[in-house]
Order: sequence, then C-alpha cells, then structure tokens
Amino acid sequence: MDKIRFATVWLTGCSGCHMSFLDLDEWLFELIEKVDVVYSPVGSDVKQYPPNVDLVLVEGGIGNQDNLNLIQKVRQNTKTLVSFGDCAITANVPGMRNMLTSSQLILERSYLELADKSGQIPQEPGIIPLLLEQVLPIHQVIEVDFFLPGCPPSGGEIKNALLALLG
Repeated sequence: MDKIRFATVWLTGCSGCHMSFLDLDEWLFELIEKVDVVYSPVGSDVKQYPPNVDLVLVEGGIGNQDNLNLIQKVRQNTKTLVSFGDCAITANVPGMRNMLTSSQLILERSYLELADKSGQIPQEPGIIPLLLEQVLPIHQVIEVDFFLPGCPPSGGEIKNALLALLG
C-alpha cells in the first residue's frame, strides 16, 4: 500500500494546533503506517515545501511575506489543504493586530513603545519578515478544501478529520 504524502505547516499562530496534533499520542503510530510525513515543524528538518503532497494541515494566519510565499507554494504543491484551527480560519488572536491598522504601527508598538530605554526596530534584512498590513485567514489568499475549527481543535477532532480524509 502506498502511503499518503502528508505535511503540516505553521504560519502566524501559537503552535497550539500542532500541540493538539501531538496529543494524538499512540494513535500517531497508527497514522504513520498510512502517511509519509514529508514536511512539518514537528520533528522534521526539511526546509523547502516539497512537491506532490497529498494532504496538509495548515495552522495560523498569513501575517507576513514569508507566510504568503509559503502558503502559495503549499497550495501549488498539495492536493488537499485543510485550514487547521481558528487562526487559519479567521486570523483569530494574531488578527488582533489588525486593529493597529498598519505594519509600521505594529513595529513601533512592539519594539519602541513596549521596550525598555534601548528599544529600536531591527533593520537588518532577514531578522523580521516583511509584515503584511493585516493578518489574513488562509481562505482569503488561496483555495481551502476543508476547515477544522477550534482553538485548538482537540486531538479527537483532529483524529476524526484525518480518518475521514485518509479514507
């Protein structure tokens, strides 16, 4: 039996959905019999999203240019994409930064107003990804096949969704 090429992705969020995924405990051993994990922030050192992924769970909203580039690559290279958790579906807590109305205000608030006397906004390229003006839910940027709500979804909900998707 060929295994499903499976991935998980973490964008702008707290990683709570991935922690809930790990709460599947012993069932992960059954899952690994059905899937080949080809990309994940959990226990994987793969740096580039691979081609020909069958199923991906994507956690978090799209808050910066790196997220935007990655989610576009993920969609291009994945058959079935699941918006995984409330941040991916609604922007949820990371989306609260949208109230500040601009990325410059966010940087000033984070690095200057809330800092001690030595506060400064990092200027070196690559230290802070270029922030988007708003954190967006995934479906506002790419097509999503399924939604798995929760903050985070429970291990049982994740298991039931994966069982249904894996057939």
